[in-house]
Amino acid sequence: MLDMKKETVAQALLGHLKDEFEKAQEVYENSRGASQEADMAQEGKYDTRAIEAGYLAGALKKRVDELEIDVKMIEELIEELPQGKKVQIGSLVELKFNNQTRHYFITPTAGGTMLNVDGNGLLVISVFSPIGNEVLDLEAGDIFDVETGDITREYEVISVN
Repeated sequence: MLDMKKETVAQALLGHLKDEFEKAQEVYENSRGASQEADMAQEGKYDTRAIEAGYLAGALKKRVDELEIDVKMIEELIEELPQGKKVQIGSLVELKFNNQTRHYFITPTAGGTMLNVDGNGLLVISVFSPIGNEVLDLEAGDIFDVETGDITREYEVISVN
């Protein structure tokens, strides 16, 4: 396993999510403000600028709310990172597929996030993803399959931290 600590990875993920949250919050506030400006007033029955700006602001608000929940979930995870040899939420896992070894951080949220921690890349995967779901409760040396469409991929758990 890499010389990487899951506490460091979890803090890096939390920092990433907080940055995303702050940016999304700023974009939402700007969008909401723009949708309420006087120059957005309807100039004819086919002028839908204000309506479209309102829809955009609503979608951005939803993203802000989702990121806020993600931040809280990772903060809770950091308080109780798991210990042990079995893969759990909060585990750093090294998996081998097609003679390539990759590193993953298992979480309840933020799946698909790529992190660079101490010069090492890793992928955050959610327990709701195919790999995240199948790897739970496995130990180093275990092999598992993931079906994606017509293809079945075989993975080997190299290490769990």
